[in-house]
Amino acid sequence: MKKPPKTWIVRGGAVLALAVAAFLMWTALRPSGLPEGIVSGNGRVEAVEIDVSAKSPGRIRDIVAEEGQMVKAGQVVAHMEVDILSAQRAEAEAQLAQARNSVLVAQSQVAQRQSERASAFAVVRQREAELNAARRRLARSETLSREGATAIQERDDDSAQVDGASAALEAARAQLASVDAAIATARNQVIGARSNVDAARATLQRIEADIGDSDLRAPRGGRVQYRVAQPGEVVAGGGRVLNLIDLGDVYMTFFLPTVEAGRLRLGAPARIVLDTAPGVVVPATVSFISDMAQFTPRTVETADERQELMFRVRVRIAPGLLQKYSDYVKPGLPGVAYVRLDSAAEWPEHLTKGLLE
Repeated sequence: MKKPPKTWIVRGGAVLALAVAAFLMWTALRPSGLPEGIVSGNGRVEAVEIDVSAKSPGRIRDIVAEEGQMVKAGQVVAHMEVDILSAQRAEAEAQLAQARNSVLVAQSQVAQRQSERASAFAVVRQREAELNAARRRLARSETLSREGATAIQERDDDSAQVDGASAALEAARAQLASVDAAIATARNQVIGARSNVDAARATLQRIEADIGDSDLRAPRGGRVQYRVAQPGEVVAGGGRVLNLIDLGDVYMTFFLPTVEAGRLRLGAPARIVLDTAPGVVVPATVSFISDMAQFTPRTVETADERQELMFRVRVRIAPGLLQKYSDYVKPGLPGVAYVRLDSAAEWPEHLTKGLLE
C-alpha cells in the first residue's frame, strides 16, 4: 500500500531543515583559518581631521584648494579679504611716522635746553667772578676806611656792590637749575616719544601679522576633504573654512575580547585588508590599546562575563607607506585588521601575498 504524498512532503521538509541546521552549525563552528597567536577584527580606516579656520572675523575672498586635492604643510588654501586691515595698516604707518617725528622734536628740545644750560652756566661763572671782585674791593675799602685813607661812603658803595653781585649770582644759579629741570623734562619727552614709536611699531606688526594670517595655510600635509564655507561668506573668528585629513596619521580601530587584548602589546605587527582591495595587504603596527572595556555588561560577577568585555585597539599605518600607496588607503573604507599575539606565530599565506612594502 502506497503512503500518502503528504507524508513524503513532511519527511522531505524535516530532512531539509536538518540539513540547513547542520550547515549553519558547521558555518558557526568551522575554523577561521587563522593560526594560533593571530586574531582579527572588523574595523574602518580613520584619519586625523584638521580644520583650517580664520583667525579673525572677515569675508572669504577665495578658496584656491579644491575638494580631494593634496596639499602640503604651509600651502595657502584660501584668502580672506584685507581691505579693513590694509586701512588699519596705513593708519598705523602714519602713527609710526608721527611718533618718530615726535622723537626728533623731543631730541631737538633736549639739545636746545642743553645749549641754554651752557649759557646759564656761563652767566653763573660770570656772576661768581663779579662777586669775588666786589668782595676784594670791599676788603680794600674797609682797610683804607679804618686807616682813614678813604671815605666811608666808598666802603658802603663797595658793600652794596657785594650784595648786588651775590643776588645776581643766586639768580643765575636759579636759572641754571631751571634749565637743568627743563633738560630732564625734555629727556623724559624723548623717552615717551620713543615709547610711542615702540607702541606704533607693535601695532603695525600686529596688523601685518593679521594680514599674513588672512592667507589661510594648511597646518599639515593632507587631502582637502570638503569645504565648510564658500567664497563671499563672512565667518567669525575661528570660523571653519576647509576640512583636511592628515594622511600621515591613518589608522584602523577594532575591538578584541579580554583574553586576546590582554596578550596584545603595543608595537606588535599587524595587517590590514580592505574590502575594496582584498588582494592587497597593508602592514601596520599596534599603536593603542584601551585600558578600559568599551562593552561592559550591567553587572560583572562571573569569569565568563568578564571574558565578554571588549577592548578598543588601534593599528597605525606607517606614514612613509601612506605616501606611496595613498590610493589604496582612504579614510572611511571598511576592512579587517589582523594582529599577532605571539611573536613566534607565522602569518598565514593570504596575509603575506600582496603585502605592500
